Amino acid sequence: MHTMWKGAISFGLVHVPVRMFAATEDKDITMRYIHKVCSTPLSYVRTCPTCNKEVAWEEISRGYEYEPGRFVLFEKEELDGLAAEGTREIKILDFVDLQEIDPVYFQKTYYLGPGDTGTNAYSLLLESLRQTGKIGIAAVTLRSKSSLAAIRVIDRCIAMETIYFPDEIRSINQVPNLPESVQVNEKELNMAKMLIDQLTTPFTPDKYKDDYRAALTKMIEQKIAGEEISAAPETKRTNVIDLMAALQASLDATKASPVTDPGTGTTPGKTKTKTKERKQKRTGA
Repeated sequence: MHTMWKGAISFGLVHVPVRMFAATEDKDITMRYIHKVCSTPLSYVRTCPTCNKEVAWEEISRGYEYEPGRFVLFEKEELDGLAAEGTREIKILDFVDLQEIDPVYFQKTYYLGPGDTGTNAYSLLLESLRQTGKIGIAAVTLRSKSSLAAIRVIDRCIAMETIYFPDEIRSINQVPNLPESVQVNEKELNMAKMLIDQLTTPFTPDKYKDDYRAALTKMIEQKIAGEEISAAPETKRTNVIDLMAALQASLDATKASPVTDPGTGTTPGKTKTKTKERKQKRTGA
């Protein structure tokens, strides 16, 4: 993997040299805009509407619009100077429990491998985090942008998750039409909980696939081969309006094709029932 950043994790007076790698990759299929008349790919050009000409990069600066049409300008060196001190340090501020952080805060994951030196310090931090079950909340600057980050362990690797600052999370009060108080029908609630129980299974990431990307890849291959493209038949939807009927239909569907636990090959609901029956036999109940 390509090293995208070199620096160190610091907590207290301890410095752990690390190298950063992207933990994820975007597998979206990229499309270009094409001129239909001549099949030429279109390009984006930086133009100034006042000067009516293309603008070179060396003529471009950054500007903040503090009033409509009025800007304060910044050169790249000015902005880089703001973050110069912290650009090579991931400074752990606190240690917390992972379950205390709502997933809405998480942004992007990076792997942190040992630096050219300091392997012992890396191993020490990794094992300390593993045995205490804690994660570090750190301050870091990446690409001239300051961010909070969570430092945690994934298998044998220290990972960093960039997280939003609290004032970057919108309040749920901005969401329209939220109920003031939650009131539900008890029978519907019980059926919904039964449906959730029927569909509950251990998380197995490998079973989830990007169906759209697979279908688009197949269509691209067909077009390259000059094959005729046939549209997939539209899935029939049952327009069930009654909530109880919808819940019952969903429960019936899960019973007809029960969810199987990939690890055991058994159905979660059936496993619980069999376990309960064994306990009753042992106790004579």
